[in-house]
Amino acid sequence: MTAEDNRLDRRWEQLHTWGPYGFLGVSVVLGVASADPHTPQAKWLTAWSLVGAAVVLQLWWHGTRSRRPDRGRAPSAAGSAYYAVRWALAFVLAWLSPFFAFYAASGYMDADELLPRRWRRLGLLASAVTVAGAQTGGMPLRSVLQWGVFAVLLAVNSALQMGIAHLTDQEKQRNLERTETIAALRQALDENAALHAQLLLQAREAGVADERRRLAAEIHDTIAQGLAGIIAQLQVVTNTPDPEVAEEHVGRALALARHSLGEARRSVHNLAPVALEHDGLPEALRKTVAEWSERTGTRAEFTVTGTAEQLHEEVAATLLRIVQEALSNAARHAHASRVGVTLSYLGDFPGGEVILDIRDDGTGFDLLAVPARSSAGGFGLDGMRARAERIAGSLTIESEPGLGTALSARVPLVRHDN
Repeated sequence: MTAEDNRLDRRWEQLHTWGPYGFLGVSVVLGVASADPHTPQAKWLTAWSLVGAAVVLQLWWHGTRSRRPDRGRAPSAAGSAYYAVRWALAFVLAWLSPFFAFYAASGYMDADELLPRRWRRLGLLASAVTVAGAQTGGMPLRSVLQWGVFAVLLAVNSALQMGIAHLTDQEKQRNLERTETIAALRQALDENAALHAQLLLQAREAGVADERRRLAAEIHDTIAQGLAGIIAQLQVVTNTPDPEVAEEHVGRALALARHSLGEARRSVHNLAPVALEHDGLPEALRKTVAEWSERTGTRAEFTVTGTAEQLHEEVAATLLRIVQEALSNAARHAHASRVGVTLSYLGDFPGGEVILDIRDDGTGFDLLAVPARSSAGGFGLDGMRARAERIAGSLTIESEPGLGTALSARVPLVRHDN
């Protein structure tokens, strides 16, 4: 509920609480001002007694609502009794003075809250009888003309109040349905957020498992083999008396050690992107593209569109790895003369997305031949696609022989946890 809704609700509550007092006060002032000076004392005494009873009734109901605020606006036995007694007092007072029709009109504004639905129309009709009688000139009705006017006024008052009551019921029903819809939407959004967090956690766990397998394979294929080779060379040195042979094998061991050290550094670098330690994703991509361009001599441009935001480290690392792999492929296979990288933030898009586009004017390739060439150690497209899918993203590829290649990765815009 908005602040404006709360303010209107408080004003409506004040009207229900203080409205009968106001209507009663107006009726008393007008009744006294228009009273005949020769009115019998008994009539005055009766009128003031009934006014006092009305005030006591209002004070009782005010206290009841204050003690039970949770049920003060819902039909109850106490509310029905209050409505009936108030109507009886208003009817007798309106018989004594037609101006007490103002007090009787209180029944129009709170019948929906005080009376059960099956009695609501009867309560409105009873209030309309009192008001119509007062509008006719006061009771008792003494002529056929007065009875005719009374019938017309009763029909008009009843139709008007019944119509208003019907519209009020419809509006309450619409508000109830709107509230239920908003609650359902909020629940769906909460469930969606929880599901998104769960998917991100699963993606991270899957990424950790894949990274462990990758490191295990690299250690086995590079570092472990290098260490085994070093051990073999040193064993030869240990077992040979020839200094020249020993020097040759020591040199080989040193070369293998340097190579294994380089492989170890590369594996560590691939495990945690150093480029993201001190820079955000746009700056890290800009430096990566610039360094690649300087190293390969290929013209490369980097562009950012939309409002840059600090992304979740998993999303940022994934996009950086995709760019590194795509640039590596462009250098090894595409023989491109120009490469363009564009990072687009779509924060206004429902849910938000980040789109990474990499384009080159290289040789291109046949998409149907990708599995065969990839299995032979070619493009690494499956790895890039798997990275994007781990964080609920996707990777699309467009390429034709001689027409270059375009890659587009779309991932959710998941902001960094503050």
